[in-house]
Amino acid sequence: MLSTDSPDVDRALTQQAASRIPPGVARALSAVEESAESSKLWCGAAAAMAWRGGWRGRRAAAAGMVAMMVAQLASNGLCKQLADRPRPPAEWIPHDEVADRPDSSSFPSGHTAAAVAFTAAVAPTWPAVGALCAVPTALLAVERVQSGAHYPSDVAAGAAIGLAGAWLTRRAPALFLRGWP
Repeated sequence: MLSTDSPDVDRALTQQAASRIPPGVARALSAVEESAESSKLWCGAAAAMAWRGGWRGRRAAAAGMVAMMVAQLASNGLCKQLADRPRPPAEWIPHDEVADRPDSSSFPSGHTAAAVAFTAAVAPTWPAVGALCAVPTALLAVERVQSGAHYPSDVAAGAAIGLAGAWLTRRAPALFLRGWP
């Protein structure tokens, strides 16, 4: 079980992110988060890649979707079940978005894990689209802290899980063909 005590760095970064982002930027971040809810943004991006990108688009879309599913399984299906970390305290968040948080464990950020996995799996196959996907991925990671849904360390852990999911997705075929090391 993860400790429920938040380090001073997590507290300071959470409070700064929640209070220093201008309202207009916060609305844009919320719009990105809403589009990423239930993986809608990434599924839409995959559909567009598969439709308009030929073989490269289909390959990138498939890699992104598989990596995203691996990351979601690891973050939401495993890690959140093992870690019982509460969300950042509401009194740290000076705006009303704090009222719209899930009840699940704060650790890790499943939104970030999915976004990073999708982007990191797409980028090697189609670098230009991977770079485009990196923009909402970064905005989503910031939004998760700004809204009070997660601590920065939750987002960092989600990003690490996403990178691992993308790596595993890209390496799994070779591992199965030649056997595990």
